[in-house]
Amino acid sequence: MRVRNKSVLVVGLAVAGLCAPVGSGFAQVKRQMEGKPEAPKATVTPTGTWSPKSTAYVKASNTNKDDMFGTAIALSGDGNTLAVSATGEDSAAKGINGTAKTSATNSGAVYVYTRTATGWKQQAYIKASNPKEGALFGNALALSNDGNVLAVGSTGESSSATGVNGNQDDTSMPGSGAVYVFARNGAAWSQQAYVKSSNTGGPVVGYQFGYAVSLSSDGNTLAVSQTSDPSNATGINGNQKNLQAPDSGAVFVFTHSGDTWSQQAYVKPWNTTTPGVLFGYSVGLNSNGDTLAVGAYDELGGEGALYVFGRNKGKWAQEARLHASNAERGDSLGCALAISDDGNTIVGGAFDEDAILAGIQPPDAGAKDEADDDSTGAAYVFVRKDGKWSQQAYMKAFNTRINDQFGWALTMSHDGNTIAVGAHLEDSGAKGVNGDMKDASAEDSGAAYVYTRSGDTWSPAAYVKATNTKAAAEFGIALALSADGKVLAIGAPKEDGAAVGVNGKSVKSAVNSGAAYVYY
Repeated sequence: MRVRNKSVLVVGLAVAGLCAPVGSGFAQVKRQMEGKPEAPKATVTPTGTWSPKSTAYVKASNTNKDDMFGTAIALSGDGNTLAVSATGEDSAAKGINGTAKTSATNSGAVYVYTRTATGWKQQAYIKASNPKEGALFGNALALSNDGNVLAVGSTGESSSATGVNGNQDDTSMPGSGAVYVFARNGAAWSQQAYVKSSNTGGPVVGYQFGYAVSLSSDGNTLAVSQTSDPSNATGINGNQKNLQAPDSGAVFVFTHSGDTWSQQAYVKPWNTTTPGVLFGYSVGLNSNGDTLAVGAYDELGGEGALYVFGRNKGKWAQEARLHASNAERGDSLGCALAISDDGNTIVGGAFDEDAILAGIQPPDAGAKDEADDDSTGAAYVFVRKDGKWSQQAYMKAFNTRINDQFGWALTMSHDGNTIAVGAHLEDSGAKGVNGDMKDASAEDSGAAYVYTRSGDTWSPAAYVKATNTKAAAEFGIALALSADGKVLAIGAPKEDGAAVGVNGKSVKSAVNSGAAYVYY
């Protein structure tokens, strides 16, 4: 894609009905097709080795049109706790399981579900402690391994406070953003912290803190991106007050001890910081929080890159910059990423890569296709051995089509051996697992693709669709895998069902109410 404006954010600003308040740079969901979608020009058949036995169709307990339930999604390691956000939810309720007679348009909400032997049920309805119109609470989510710590991004939050637990009632800095940390004790949730960056914004517009979030497995290290950070500082803990590189982006690392959260590091690329690279568009922490991966999807004219940082005794340092073997301008590597528990496997999405290829491809395939501007998308797997990083795989969809935007979202099992990749604009009308991928009857219905690794070899394992596939649902815009890779949760924020709860039914519709699907 050559047009790069901030009219749509990867996790839901414009899809929730709002535009970002600052300049250029963010990915735009586009429609290139005219008329009906065409069948894929090439396909590969999945092995069928990933085969869930059950599915769940999950809706909010207060389903309404345009809520965009399924915008972001997170799973605990055991796959028994599920968090789903609805950035377009409009209640003015506060805190846990609150109610309100007034509304706050696009304030956003998060819903937590738990699984028992009898199935899934909602455990909590979570709102910000300071809900405001346009806050987009839930644009990003992360859960600790045990599911007892939840981090929620809210890029539209408007306080000018800095640090932890500052003044939540202030509204003087639109788009400054915040992250809310919640903790579960037994079955009861409570807010643990209200987290802001140390350079919220200015003079009148914020920097979208909370765009992406990640937690270490124990929930004690939190990485938060601020994609519109304007400093041209490089490396760790540079000058945050510098304003010479608008939309260059930054990542903030926080640590938790006892009941206290505090900022540990302000992280920028070490090689160069230029305007508009959107460093922090995606972030990921490994299990112990000592390896941090950061996407900069608009670097080098949209070629994109992944950066890796390491922590040793509380001190962060640069480690590597990763780029695709067939990188070209506009491919957007780093729009999404996932990292394994040991930090030795990273997968990055490049939703705007243009090759018309299918399945696992040689590293030099797909080069010199920039002019085609097909936005088929790709994913790249990188591995670290003996301290050195190299590319292990170049992945394409099993049924590549123009503008499917494969790689917009992705997730990885804890051992790094299972990866799921979303293509939220995929067009098949198939339903369930391993249906007819050549079908083209449901434009922009979306799909997810599961790959598995044996040794150093990756294979296509499963083609996953919604159980009630509908055009324009954008299934696959958010994904989460359990630790063992056997439970997969997928968001479809433009699904139109009016049902409520789990596996509900309704003959009515609620446009863009959204849904989540769990395969296990």
